[in-house]
Amino acid sequence: MLSRGLRNNNPLNIRHSSDRWQGKAKTQTDPAFVQFVSMAYGYRAAFVLLRTYRMKYGYNTLRAIIRRWAPPSENNTERYLANVSKWSGLDPDKPIAGHDANTYIAIVAAMSRMENGTDAKMEDVVEGWRLANQ
Repeated sequence: MLSRGLRNNNPLNIRHSSDRWQGKAKTQTDPAFVQFVSMAYGYRAAFVLLRTYRMKYGYNTLRAIIRRWAPPSENNTERYLANVSKWSGLDPDKPIAGHDANTYIAIVAAMSRMENGTDAKMEDVVEGWRLANQ
């Protein structure tokens, strides 16, 4: 059976909020997590949130991003960080310069793997990046 994130086309398991997401499915049957019309729109939402983390909160390291995304009150944050660091090839404490496509695509693909237990389909991740940066 597919993970909840994959069933919802929401690979990073973004919770319902007041945000009006592009690509949000008209019918929302999951009480906790947003459902998107495609995986690309789910990835787009993840990229938009990470951009907000960088621009609004100044989170420019993998550690800062993951501590916000997967807080210790809900997750094993250190394990999450260690896996995303390993899979993305990024030092958890090295500042991330700007909004580099390759870096953020690697981060989101690794976070998707952590959330769903399977490798992300890179064409969906790349399309999500494109949609987020139109």
